[in-house]
Amino acid sequence: MLAFTDVADILGLPARDPVRSAFALIIEIEEGLPVGALDRVARLLAPGDAQFKYRLVPKATYERRKSTHRLSSDEGSRLARVARVWGLARDVWQSDDEARDFLFRPHAMIEDKRPIDVVIQSEFGAELVADILERVKYGTAA
Repeated sequence: MLAFTDVADILGLPARDPVRSAFALIIEIEEGLPVGALDRVARLLAPGDAQFKYRLVPKATYERRKSTHRLSSDEGSRLARVARVWGLARDVWQSDDEARDFLFRPHAMIEDKRPIDVVIQSEFGAELVADILERVKYGTAA
């Protein structure tokens, strides 16, 4: 299981003293994650794809969000979900490139859909992908 502090690090959120908590991350999401967190996660997951961030927040909405510097709570939740699965994939594969390969390649256990698409689609999809990652990590069938 990925720690909430790891998700906050992936999002590029500043460290809070003395300890970051799950509730601190929930509050950050509800108050609106910075637009920079979206840019950061998009660069981490798809460094060669300038359009990837628009899969998480539509382009017109992204342009509006740049003026307020904050994402909506729904957009932030989706971004945090992607960041959490990215962190899990990196933990399992121990390599950004291999984590990307896993996330962007169709997988038989999710009806040959790409894990990243399933994660973006819903929280339930993210749990399915996290389950696959845990199976790989702990050596059960995946």
